Amino acid sequence: MAQDNVTCWKGFVFLGFSSFGELQLLLFVLFLSLYLVTITSNVFIIIVIRLDSHLHTPMYLFLSFLSFSETCYTLGIIPRMLSGLVMGGQAISFLGCATQMFFSASWACTNCFLLSVMGFDRYVAICAPLHYASRMNPTLCAQLVGTSFLSGYLFGLGMTLVIFRLSFCSSHEIQHFFCDTPPVLSLACGDTRLSELGILILSLLVLLVSFFLISVSYAYILVAILRIPSAEGRRKAFSTCASHLTVVVIHYGCASFMYLRPKASYSLERDQLIAVTYTVATPLLNPIVYSLRNRAVQSALRNAFRGSLLRKG
Repeated sequence: MAQDNVTCWKGFVFLGFSSFGELQLLLFVLFLSLYLVTITSNVFIIIVIRLDSHLHTPMYLFLSFLSFSETCYTLGIIPRMLSGLVMGGQAISFLGCATQMFFSASWACTNCFLLSVMGFDRYVAICAPLHYASRMNPTLCAQLVGTSFLSGYLFGLGMTLVIFRLSFCSSHEIQHFFCDTPPVLSLACGDTRLSELGILILSLLVLLVSFFLISVSYAYILVAILRIPSAEGRRKAFSTCASHLTVVVIHYGCASFMYLRPKASYSLERDQLIAVTYTVATPLLNPIVYSLRNRAVQSALRNAFRGSLLRKG
């Protein structure tokens, strides 16, 4: 059935965690703490990579842009969620909701493409180490980053247009803390099957295509590692990929569960709790994983910390 590009409501209201009652204050303290640590950690990673000349390589360039993308993603969602925990249900205009969906979807898609680029970088580093510097030149790196961000914006725009072509007349209360596609789609009037199909296709393109590229890169990496004669050599080669693999598994696991399911399996209250994982916890994992598992980043962090102490002294 054709949908009129008209809405009966001029905006929406986030119900957020209103059903949690007095626990909302505890959630506010918890989420605020995680949010501050997430922002601080990602910004610190960006600054350290920028200042430490030893980290001026394609691998850390891509990591800094991933941290930047994660920071922007959380900035567009978490502050409003925290405000809702303190002040109760918050109104958002129709345009404001569409804008938030566009940017959150864009940054999420950009993260997927950046992870694919990072997988390609590991492939070149391990499978063609002698040609790494020439192949991963500044021009190619800039093109890969630019393509990731442009693709993310285009897919984010597509998802937003697919949702907001619908009419919203049945309710204006969003059982969520931000304008994510499933809860907003559940408020639409009339036949939403075409929009559901559009969201599924776009999600499949982003998640499966980017994950396929990562899988191909690691298939070649695995073959190259198995050809290394010494166990120590294989261990060192794999250790350069461990941090990236950890982030990929967590990121794609959460995203696939949320966006590649049939509508019948949606549970708005349960999905809201799951959404906390990829809006609050997952962006924090990027700096934590790379800080704990990457010796170069650990060394740069120690040097930055010592430098700050010396300046204070």
